Amino acid sequence: MVLAFGALALAVSAVASHAAEAPAATVPMPPPLPPERPETLKTPPALEAPPPTPPARPAELTPPASPPKETADAPAQAKPPEIGKPEIPNPPPTPPGRPPELSGEAALALKVTPPDDTACRTRLKRLGVEFEPLPPIIEGQCTAPLPLKIVRLPDGVALPQGATLTCRTAEALARWVTEVQVEAERSLKHGLTGLELGGSYVCRGQNHDVDAKLSEHAFANAADIMAFTFAGRASIPVKAMPDGSDEARFLSAVRGKACGFFRTVLGPGSNAAHANHFHLDERERTAGHRLCE
Repeated sequence: MVLAFGALALAVSAVASHAAEAPAATVPMPPPLPPERPETLKTPPALEAPPPTPPARPAELTPPASPPKETADAPAQAKPPEIGKPEIPNPPPTPPGRPPELSGEAALALKVTPPDDTACRTRLKRLGVEFEPLPPIIEGQCTAPLPLKIVRLPDGVALPQGATLTCRTAEALARWVTEVQVEAERSLKHGLTGLELGGSYVCRGQNHDVDAKLSEHAFANAADIMAFTFAGRASIPVKAMPDGSDEARFLSAVRGKACGFFRTVLGPGSNAAHANHFHLDERERTAGHRLCE
C-alpha cells in the first residue's frame, strides 16, 4: 500500500516537472477589452463641445462679390474706380485745336529766316570787293534770300557781266582771285585784269538737264569761269591747252588753288559739259566732302 502511494507521488511529480519545462504558446492572444464606462460618468449629448469654427479669411483674399446683373428695370451701377488709376471722365475731354497759323494755307506761307551775313559783307569790303545788295530771289524752287551783285573783285579785277552770288560764294571767289593774281604775275609776268563769266545765278538743273536735280546755280551758289584777261597780253580761255605751255601750267595751277576755296571744282577733262569752263560752287556735302576734278 505504501509502495503504491509512493509510485503515484513520483508520477505526479514527473508530470508537474514536465509541464514546467514545456515552452510557452507562440500565438498571441488579443488583449482583453476594457470595462465599459459607468453610465454615471458619461457626458450628456447636449453638453458636448461644438466643433471649432475655422478662422475668418483675410479681406484681401476674399473674392469680390459678383456684381448684380443688369435688368431692364434697374440701370447698370457705375464701377468704383480702381485704386492707383486716375479716373477718366466720361466723356473724355476734347483735345485742344491746332493753332490756326500752322494749318492749311498758313502753314505753306511759313518762311525760314535767312542767315545773317553782316559779318560776311564786312569781310568782302575789307577784301576790296565792290557789290550791291539785291532783293530776295524766289523763282519756284530756285531761291536766294540774300543775293549780292558782285561788280569788282580784289586788286581791281573786273567782272564785265557782273555776278549774282550769295555772300559766302562771293567771298570764296574773291579769295581765290587773289591767288590767281599771284600765279599770273609769277608764271605769265602779267597782271590779271578780269574774269569772263559764263553764268552765276541761273534757275536750271545740273548740266542744263531739266530732269536732273537743281544746280547750285539755282541758289546763286556757283560761278562758271570762261576766260582770264590780262594787262599786256592775250586772254586765256579755259580749255585743253598744249602740254608744257605757259597757258597749260597757269590753268592747272589756278584750278588746283580753287580746290582750297570751293567745295566743287570741275573743268576740262571732268566731263563734256565742263570742257570749256571752270565750274566753282559751294555745295554742302556729307562730312565736308569736296569734289575736285
